[in-house]
Amino acid sequence: MEEENRGSEQNSAPKTEAKPNMQANPQGTMQAKPQTSTTESKPEVNAEAKTEAKPAQNRNNNRNNNRNNNNRRPNNNQNRNGNGDKPAGNKPNNNRNRNKNRHRRQPTPVDENLKAFVAKNQEAHKQRLNPHYKLDLNSKAKIRITPLGGLGEIGGNIMVMETDNEAILIDIGMSFPDETMHGVDILIPDFSYLREIKDKIVAVIITHAHEDHIGAMPYLYKEMQFPIYGTPLPLAMIGNKFDEHHIKEHRKFFNPIVKRQVYEIGNDFKIEWMHMTHSIIDSSTIAVTTDAGTLIHTGDFKIDYTPVDGYTADLHRLAYYGDKGVLCLLSDSTNSHNPIATGSELSVAPALDRIFSKAEGRILLSTFSSNIHRVQQAIQYGIQYGRKICVIGRSMERNIELAMQYDYVRFNKNIFVDPDEVAQLEDKEVLIVTTGSQGETNSALFRMSIGEHRHIKIKPSDLIVLSSRAIPGNEGSISAMLNNIQRAGASVAMSKDIHVSGHASMEEQKLMLRLVNPKFFLPIHGEYNHVMRHRETGMMCGVPERNILLMTDGEQIEIAPKYMRKVKTVKTGKTYIDNQNNHKIDDDIILDRQKLASDGVVMIVAEVSEQNSKMLAKPKVTTFGIVPDRLDKAFAKEIEDVLEIFLTNIKPGLIENSRALENDVRQVVRKHIFRKMKKYPLIVPHMLVH
Repeated sequence: MEEENRGSEQNSAPKTEAKPNMQANPQGTMQAKPQTSTTESKPEVNAEAKTEAKPAQNRNNNRNNNRNNNNRRPNNNQNRNGNGDKPAGNKPNNNRNRNKNRHRRQPTPVDENLKAFVAKNQEAHKQRLNPHYKLDLNSKAKIRITPLGGLGEIGGNIMVMETDNEAILIDIGMSFPDETMHGVDILIPDFSYLREIKDKIVAVIITHAHEDHIGAMPYLYKEMQFPIYGTPLPLAMIGNKFDEHHIKEHRKFFNPIVKRQVYEIGNDFKIEWMHMTHSIIDSSTIAVTTDAGTLIHTGDFKIDYTPVDGYTADLHRLAYYGDKGVLCLLSDSTNSHNPIATGSELSVAPALDRIFSKAEGRILLSTFSSNIHRVQQAIQYGIQYGRKICVIGRSMERNIELAMQYDYVRFNKNIFVDPDEVAQLEDKEVLIVTTGSQGETNSALFRMSIGEHRHIKIKPSDLIVLSSRAIPGNEGSISAMLNNIQRAGASVAMSKDIHVSGHASMEEQKLMLRLVNPKFFLPIHGEYNHVMRHRETGMMCGVPERNILLMTDGEQIEIAPKYMRKVKTVKTGKTYIDNQNNHKIDDDIILDRQKLASDGVVMIVAEVSEQNSKMLAKPKVTTFGIVPDRLDKAFAKEIEDVLEIFLTNIKPGLIENSRALENDVRQVVRKHIFRKMKKYPLIVPHMLVH
């Protein structure tokens, strides 16, 4: 028991010291009370009783006391006297402070040599990522860039790059009209500015063979001619256009190039074509080197890591130029809103395989005629499932023929049959590859859907595969064609997995920006919302906002190693073309057609006396699109009254000037019709003065 009591005393002593009686001093701090004999003896009695009764509980209390001591560590100020000094002999507090110092983590020693190399690596990153250090900032050279089409629209791409002495044109494309351009088949750029700088132009540079990049070539070359540089397929397709327009002799301007070779064009330009993947084969990105620096023009592109022909985009060459230093990047913005990487052309193969394997009747596949690799895959699956191939549609026939002639694709000619031979084959032995995926009213597929094609009629056992996306504006015509197809009883396959885009999404645009690492950035090819989104992607990839400009057609941008700015605006616009006879349609004709369609026409024939300025007979009034036939007489009476009032108050001498007289009649009648009907019809007056 004595040993136990001694042990209890030892255990209880810290408890007594750890809980001194505290009282508030006048300064408001807590101070220990003097301990009396009662306080000293009381813990011993309590400790003995606890030891005899509950030794296990005593050990738990000790643990709790230690925890309480630890919890009170932050409040060490409570153990100070009124002057803020520690009371003498406060051993528990000193022990706690020593423990605290013992567990404090000592700082890791810094290796100054390693720290110096961190700074060196940061400087290396700065030199690598900041193109400012790679350009000749002392150079006074500059280059001007002027888009004449392709900005604020999809298609119609044409761009001028010029120095003080020379200029080149990059692509000369066409675009398509909207529903208000009645009788117009295609739109081509206004060549007014090219006429101004005709003597400076040394070459036309072609990136790829899509219509929106080469479609206007024959219209330009009927007026002016320059050397044409490009890869073989685009030149072959341009040659076909020259043949159609009866200007075969202009083939002499062709200069085929080899990719990865630098061509000196004129005195001011060095140009290299780099292979790029797109929805048409033999596409290129170009590097234009001038005294001011190197500019990269991507053309239309996507980054396809598994292209059908195995020819991937030349990322190594892009990185080479990026490492040397690029003054400006001009990059395709068409698909800039899509955050998901554009699929590989090979990704449509499983869906085509699944569709072809299940089809029991004829398959009619329609896609863009320029997408040779899509057509190639469809033909391969057609052969795999024992089908003969029938190609219908002028552009489709021509493009497949060219691709085979120049060995871009290889097929045995005995797999093909003519349209008039299809009826002799069983339905399960036929694959028809045709144009018309956009619902064009004169396309082969549309004529088949309404039963007007000479050889092929849609029937219920047919499967129609639309391997394309709807170009904005074509949704209505596609829907009308689908209605006709389904009315004929055929099935339609047009799921997303049988088409992929040919344009770079946001992730591929980022890759292009990081590879090229330009000082200045000009988003091109697309409507304003596309280039605006591409601008944001450029800023994400390290191009300062002040180094990015959003261009519109006709704005001229001047670029030098130290700056980029807008300098002037040149004349631009569209020229309307009737594709039936390949002739230009004047602007006033289009305006008249629009007015006729929206407001109608009024034709007036009136005989007027030269002597007294009165009508010799009732005027003849004919209207179209203004009033219904039953109201023609009432409307003619209104116009007669208007003319009588006008002639009563006619200006002296006006009756003798027939042209001025008709102009005034036109204005008076137009005002009357607008007041009554809120329309501005086309007014055609004939005033016969006797």
